[in-house]
Amino acid sequence: MITIVLILITAAISIQAFYQPNIMDKLILNPYLVKNKNEWWRMLSSGFLHADWPHLLMNMFVLFAFGAEVESYYMLFFGASGKVLFVLLYVSSIIAANASSYYKNQNNGYYNSLGASGATSAILFASILFNPLQEFYFGIPGIFMGIIYLVYSNYAAKQNADTINHDAHFFGAVYGLIFTLVLKPQIGLFFIEQLMKRYN
Repeated sequence: MITIVLILITAAISIQAFYQPNIMDKLILNPYLVKNKNEWWRMLSSGFLHADWPHLLMNMFVLFAFGAEVESYYMLFFGASGKVLFVLLYVSSIIAANASSYYKNQNNGYYNSLGASGATSAILFASILFNPLQEFYFGIPGIFMGIIYLVYSNYAAKQNADTINHDAHFFGAVYGLIFTLVLKPQIGLFFIEQLMKRYN
């Protein structure tokens, strides 16, 4: 299962970086170094780093909870190419989620960002696209939880009142939807059909 492989790779790199600061320094997203030193790998490598154990466990829990489902749907809709496209969704969503951080902070040498939140948000929202009525916390359907998540992430990003990269959450989530729909627009019809079954 690709989801488990991604979890193992991310955990291995993150844990190693916990105890070897030179690895953290080399892989973390620093937009200033990306721009001025051409260290473009940071746009991807930062998605395999985490600040601490709770950060790592939270992201890997989300990936474990929803990754297998999305992986299965990708296999259903894309056949033999499903696993490759699933990996491409995950990897490219890290870069897409970091794009806004890069744009906003490319001249700020003190800004750093890390974590798989952009990618896990993409996976989460791809799962909502396939199964919009799955229940999240307190029995709230996924589609409504997704709306709340986007509104909050957008608001929190504008407030900039904490150290969480809410931009990555927002853009990762949106990217997960767009990437999947661009690959197969018919999935949008599948999404609508799921809603109509519930509310008709």
